[in-house]
Amino acid sequence: MRAIELEEFGGPEVLKTVEVEVPAPGPGQVSIDVAYAGVNYAELKARAEGYRVEALPHRPGLEVSGRVRALGEGVTGLAVGQEVAALTGNGGYAEVAVADAATVFPLPAGVDLRTAATLPTVLPTAQALVHAVGRLVPGETVLVHGAAGGVGTVLGPLAQAAGAAAVYGTVSSPAKAGFARDHGYDEVFTGDFEQDPRALEKAVRAATGGRGVDLVLDPVGGETLKASLASLAVFGRLVSFGNASAAEPWRVGQPELYPTGVSVSGWSVLHLAKTAPDALRALAEQAFAKVADGTVTLPVTAEFPLDQASEAHRLMGSRTSTGKLLLKVA
Repeated sequence: MRAIELEEFGGPEVLKTVEVEVPAPGPGQVSIDVAYAGVNYAELKARAEGYRVEALPHRPGLEVSGRVRALGEGVTGLAVGQEVAALTGNGGYAEVAVADAATVFPLPAGVDLRTAATLPTVLPTAQALVHAVGRLVPGETVLVHGAAGGVGTVLGPLAQAAGAAAVYGTVSSPAKAGFARDHGYDEVFTGDFEQDPRALEKAVRAATGGRGVDLVLDPVGGETLKASLASLAVFGRLVSFGNASAAEPWRVGQPELYPTGVSVSGWSVLHLAKTAPDALRALAEQAFAKVADGTVTLPVTAEFPLDQASEAHRLMGSRTSTGKLLLKVA
């Protein structure tokens, strides 16, 4: 079968198409004939700097959609030929991928395979950020960093559906600002807030009459995280779900938390898949239902053949992409 692998870390050009043996599922696993694979920022970090890479050669790909090819020993509740979406962890850039059965999700009625490929990482993450971890209460305000990206595109309408009084976003360009406003954001702030963190706090305070926001959802980290914490209202919450800035981990303690009773929490869909797969499955079922009933949609803004995975990485790395990028495999 065809797969995409890298034998060294570097730019998009290190992604190569190779012919490899078809993998078989082990106990508790499922193999899937892949229709589409999602493209995620974490895969760019893996390619460039070895993020979550245990050994080379490495086959990227965190999520896929397709049809069940074979069931490993002990797997129940799934059937060969069934259409599914799956969190693979690695190996999704291939004609056949293997996933733990706990992270293989049957598709709801009305959700096709192309749409399904956008779901495994993004939808449970968005559901957790708004509800399980962020615990948004109707009438509260929300600030989302990366509002035009895959997760950000879903968070706007999901927060609106949860009763947010206002949803604010940050993006890096005016073009992305327009895209975000079309996807549930009331106001969008444009700029490089990692370089100018004080500007973020000023913009948020101005938009909220000095109050600040109740909930910040931050995949950036670094100086943006610090500025976000300073932008919270009394008793506000910040959820960190990434470190796109690649900054050193930042410690927060009494000086930052005590004065206004704010709190910080975290989220990782990949970690939860390993530590609490049943909780992830419940989140996924809730999130997928929001797609099936039309509450949220995640637009696919670019699609590439499997052999052009490097071009997909190049586009995402340019910071000009919006929505979700896919690889079409079959």
